[in-house]
Amino acid sequence: MRRLFAAALAGLALVARAQDLTDDQISRIRARLANSATRSWEIGTRAEAILETDTPDFSVFSSNELPPSQDAPDSLAKVLSIAQDVVSDRASSNNNATGAQPLMQDGSAGDPASIGVSVILANWTGQDDQDYAGAARDQLNYLLNHVPRTSDGAISHRVSESQLWSDSVYMVPPFLAYYGVITQNTTLLDEAYNQIKLYRDYLRDEDAGNLWKHITEGSYSDDGHWTTGNGWAAAGMLRVLATIQHSQYADDYEDQQNDLTDWVKEIHAAMYEDHLYDNGLFANYADESLDGDNFYDASGTALLASTVYRLALLRNEWHYLPQAENSRSQLFATQSGNDSALVHFDDDGWLTPVVNPLSFGEEGSQSPEGQAFALMLHTAWQEWVDNGSVGANGGGRLVPAMFFVGVGVAIIATTLL
Repeated sequence: MRRLFAAALAGLALVARAQDLTDDQISRIRARLANSATRSWEIGTRAEAILETDTPDFSVFSSNELPPSQDAPDSLAKVLSIAQDVVSDRASSNNNATGAQPLMQDGSAGDPASIGVSVILANWTGQDDQDYAGAARDQLNYLLNHVPRTSDGAISHRVSESQLWSDSVYMVPPFLAYYGVITQNTTLLDEAYNQIKLYRDYLRDEDAGNLWKHITEGSYSDDGHWTTGNGWAAAGMLRVLATIQHSQYADDYEDQQNDLTDWVKEIHAAMYEDHLYDNGLFANYADESLDGDNFYDASGTALLASTVYRLALLRNEWHYLPQAENSRSQLFATQSGNDSALVHFDDDGWLTPVVNPLSFGEEGSQSPEGQAFALMLHTAWQEWVDNGSVGANGGGRLVPAMFFVGVGVAIIATTLL
């Protein structure tokens, strides 16, 4: 059966034996991620996963007020190293261009912005080995003033033409929102919210129960409801929501926060009500049969589950916690008779099964973003547990015992402080 019923939840403890990842398992997952993340979105997603895991007080999901401290703890070193590597190679990547430019070139207009928060943090904490302020400012101006847009102002995900991908909601708006909070520029907060609103207008498919399409506009499209794309969108919205909620502007942006909360819940309902399989996984294309080219995808499943825990912590919304816990428990389950071997990770620590990151319709064998999503899931769940497992018994659901373990307008970038 496709839908997750109470009966499946009741038997969950018998199906999945692992409740958490060991330090050794986490180390293997991190090592594979570090060795494989080479493209801009992979680097940006790795930086975010490490930030959330190693230095949660500097993550937007922390309950601490933003901006964070300007004193960089030792745990921030890996994130700062990522920023250093990217900025030091920026001139080579961009053929020694000056002025507005992405943090690195890879054919996407949106993906390089995913590295932007780590670059801002390098500048904010006083790292002076590179021009981090200039790199972040050039990335911002490139997005706002040089990247193609739709007629109503949606920033393209591609360089060559105006084209919108669900992925971009994770890459661009969180950078805009964080830049806005750090520089006290509410125009950028407005733009972050507006970009999400525009992307939702284009990609939300009301005829498919509000699942998001993957790609629209431009010379080609993907009207399918890609699981990872829905995860990218929900996760990006949550990062913008958390940035606003923990900033000095929270009281002035209550309506925007409520909208973002509702839009994440909308994606959760679209995905979890009808499309989660009893094994805790989504298919690569959520509402398509597994017959033919479709397949289970642990990568998008992990990302979506992480957003459920994040929403519970941010907004006390916990309707789909049982489903997320089913996914997490089964993704991190150990093999029968071997407590050190995981069902959904190979011996080297690669998550499986996963979509090919470079060909979204094909099954792959190694996914850097999938490794990052596994870390994000583990971290979000751990924070949820540490905060009292809020909502574990919410909604009258059966809960297993395991629960208690602006259009075309040029915006002048504010100088980073």
